[in-house]
Amino acid sequence: MYQLTGTAGALYEAIRDLPIVSPHGHCDPAWFATDAPFPDPAALLVVPDHYVFRMLYAQGVPLEALGVPEPGRGADPRDIFRIFAQNWHLFLGTPSRFWMTYVLTETLGIETPLSAETADAVYDQIAERLAEPAFRPRALFDRFGIEVLATTDGALDDLAHHAAVAESGWSGRVIPTFRPDAVLDPSHEGFLGNIDALGQLTGEDVGAFAGYLAALRARRAGFKAQGATATDHAIEVIETVWLDDPEALYQRLRQGAASAAEGRAFYGHMLIEMAQMSVEDGLVMQLHGGSRRNTNAAVFQRFGRDKGADIPIAVDWVRGLEPLLGRVGNMAEFRLILFTLDETTYARELAPMAGHWPCLRIGPPWWFHDSAAGIARYFDQVVETAGYWNLAGFNDDTRAFLSIPARHDLWRRGVALHLSAQVARGVFGTADAETLAPLLAVDLARDAYGLRP
Repeated sequence: MYQLTGTAGALYEAIRDLPIVSPHGHCDPAWFATDAPFPDPAALLVVPDHYVFRMLYAQGVPLEALGVPEPGRGADPRDIFRIFAQNWHLFLGTPSRFWMTYVLTETLGIETPLSAETADAVYDQIAERLAEPAFRPRALFDRFGIEVLATTDGALDDLAHHAAVAESGWSGRVIPTFRPDAVLDPSHEGFLGNIDALGQLTGEDVGAFAGYLAALRARRAGFKAQGATATDHAIEVIETVWLDDPEALYQRLRQGAASAAEGRAFYGHMLIEMAQMSVEDGLVMQLHGGSRRNTNAAVFQRFGRDKGADIPIAVDWVRGLEPLLGRVGNMAEFRLILFTLDETTYARELAPMAGHWPCLRIGPPWWFHDSAAGIARYFDQVVETAGYWNLAGFNDDTRAFLSIPARHDLWRRGVALHLSAQVARGVFGTADAETLAPLLAVDLARDAYGLRP
């Protein structure tokens, strides 16, 4: 790990061991419900991590060789790990290299440097660690100092694993997040069947738009009862639309008679409906925009979603959110956290918007930009206009549970570097930097997501 000195070093030391608040991510709640040992090293560290397998795929490694799911196919875990180790050099300069090095050395205590020659030895050492009680999910959760961890769960999820965690007597706080895109976005495969399943799950008549809204309210209430404080939504092009007659379009969708443009308009309307429901029930709304999903058609058809081919695109937040903000943007009880993959919008759109609308907070660098350089760019572009208190702090947004401490450590190092540079430039003094450091590390996330202990 690189060392920080001077003011940056002092600020980092003051926040490095603060509790971890993880308000948005994609860890599997089953890990904490069952507390079973993690599987083999490849299944834990390589197969589910799209940062890892997209880099290897870009260098010609077939996804099948990496154990990426495909019906009827599999790969030997040791062979997968060997491929990863043989290509370890590909990750130089990337945040994945920092995270994985941290996981191997700090979390797992592996002293053997990873290479093609040491692949089997490192694999065996990791496997030995994973068999120990100290490396089971709950023990690691406690050791990492995680105060709260939010998962992301579909609208049709029965939340049984969350219920099991709550009833287990374990003190760890693992909460769901309501992700309803599959029942809101007509472009989602299985959309109509998903709506029918939503009706069956809630007992509401989804044949009419009013019943559909009632079913969504019921699901939100069920998530909230399990501890959820937030919803999450993804959209490629930022577009919200208020429809005067949503019933008519809803019926056209159910009949399979709506166009793609009408489907986008429906989803844009439903984002406003979700915002209005957030005003009612207090769930924080997250909106992730600017990613064109599944751009490699052949990979999507063969392996499905989320296989490394999602690419950032340009978006228009100002015009896209205008209908939504016009209805609920001035309501202090509403909270909307915005995440973008289009960094050009930070200074031009998001910072000015968050610096005005009471409901808005800017989410941290996300996905392609949660790196040391991305964190620095983020602060440089948003702080002058939005200030610090209009930011949402940090979330790790990861499926890789063991990397959570590494990701928060990288953010905290970035916070220390940014604040020390502000002090050096005379923007404010050391005392102000010492106040801001824990705010950015932990407290803004607690406040933005309603997660005070």
